[in-house]
Amino acid sequence: MNTAHQRFWAITGMAAVFALSGCNSIQLNCSATADIRPEQLHGFWKVRLGATDSHWTLQLGPHPEHRGSLRGELSQGALRYPVVADLDGQDFTLEESHDGQRIAATWLGEVVTSSCGQTLRGERIGPQERREAFDMQR
Repeated sequence: MNTAHQRFWAITGMAAVFALSGCNSIQLNCSATADIRPEQLHGFWKVRLGATDSHWTLQLGPHPEHRGSLRGELSQGALRYPVVADLDGQDFTLEESHDGQRIAATWLGEVVTSSCGQTLRGERIGPQERREAFDMQR
């Protein structure tokens, strides 16, 4: 076996040991939070709202009328609410509607720096200025 093959098998073996050991101390190599673009938020998110641990699904995609903005749907069971959102640097803003016409709640949050754009956290401000924390994850 030549040196290149030995190196390949040594690296492969080390990767297997890390994977099997559940090693989670390896740093992910990802873009800086400021480099995250709205397109990277497209897709499905799991959303946890407030202390009640209420879980929702959020689907985001490109907004057809406003380049760089997002449009989608927040859902839980039979409930379906249209949303529009924007990402400016690490600042995330989402507007939720219950009738497709008026804003029912505003979500203000930011991308969690160490998450490579996979987690957003902030606060949902609903009717009567009711505030509750939110956590969004891929």
